[in-house]
Amino acid sequence: QVQLVESGGGLVQAGGSLTLSCTASGSIFSYNSLAWYRQAPGTERERELVATISPHGSTYYADSVKGRFTVYRDNTKNIMYLRIDGLKPEGTAMYYCAIPDYDYWGQGTQVTVSS
Repeated sequence: QVQLVESGGGLVQAGGSLTLSCTASGSIFSYNSLAWYRQAPGTERERELVATISPHGSTYYADSVKGRFTVYRDNTKNIMYLRIDGLKPEGTAMYYCAIPDYDYWGQGTQVTVSS
């Protein structure tokens, strides 16, 4: 059983920065692609894919975050990070990490951006 735990969220002013962390238990973390999603307030909004990173570090970013978000990982520590720069109010959301191939999800960490 794999557990994913996100941390690092909080209340930040627009233009500020945060680094989110996703810590995992279990051996499959190092061998799988990982992803960050976010879900904006309101239950009707679906989770938006923000970024992915392959086991060897290849990355993908949604157009809406390119240039401001950086995803990276440390396989020796089973941790994935999401560096967010230039936060915008529309970035207010619950941020989740996931191992998509296994449909494993964390509980999320809240990021709130004040204008």
